[in-house]
Amino acid sequence: MENTAQTVMEQVVKKQLDAYNSKDIDLFMTCWADDALYYEFPDTLLASGAAAIRERHLVRFQEPNLFGKLISRTVLHNKVVDFELVSRTFPDGPGYIDALCIYEVAGDKITKAWFVMGTPIPDTAA
Repeated sequence: MENTAQTVMEQVVKKQLDAYNSKDIDLFMTCWADDALYYEFPDTLLASGAAAIRERHLVRFQEPNLFGKLISRTVLHNKVVDFELVSRTFPDGPGYIDALCIYEVAGDKITKAWFVMGTPIPDTAA
């Protein structure tokens, strides 16, 4: 039998990734708590609160090739950990980056997130 709390946590993280990939800022923001914190791992605060997270992503959602491909997802306690291959437009052009995304979830909202980013890899096919 599947744990209901675990299912809800997975669903909210899946919903935010789907919204990220479709660049739907309004749907994306329904996944975040008003007082959510957004970090570069381990403790560099990138955005504090839903308004700051929204502003950060309005810029990112302008990238034409933005897409996060889920490689794996693990749930432990109140954390959902995704490993993704993210397609982005970097200052030097399009490419990919590995991302380890750690989401802390309370109820049906992401309250904190930490991101461990790899080194950008240029898209040589572009």
